[in-house]
Amino acid sequence: MKMITAAGLALLVAFASNPTLTQEGSHQLQDHPYVGMWVTEDGRIRHELLPNGRYDEARGNRESAYQGRYEVQGSHIEYWDDTGFTADGDFINDVLYHGGMILYRSTTE
Repeated sequence: MKMITAAGLALLVAFASNPTLTQEGSHQLQDHPYVGMWVTEDGRIRHELLPNGRYDEARGNRESAYQGRYEVQGSHIEYWDDTGFTADGDFINDVLYHGGMILYRSTTE
């Protein structure tokens, strides 16, 4: 596990090599402002940031098209897909800019 600071909160983020979180770590991530579902305006891409430091991205009818881990530092996010692909993004005014896409917080969670 690695300690990082994001939005003024101390977070414990689990890496793929150690996916087990303590109850305390899990609770802290659940309270993090970026955890949850993010979607493109047309709803085609759905990007869920899970409270255990993992993400699950759906594309169209393809659920779990991409999965991996993520780490947030301030308003910047880094992704490591389970297949080895890496990407990043930035949160600006509660909008996620990632890989040329614009994702908004889902209001239907």
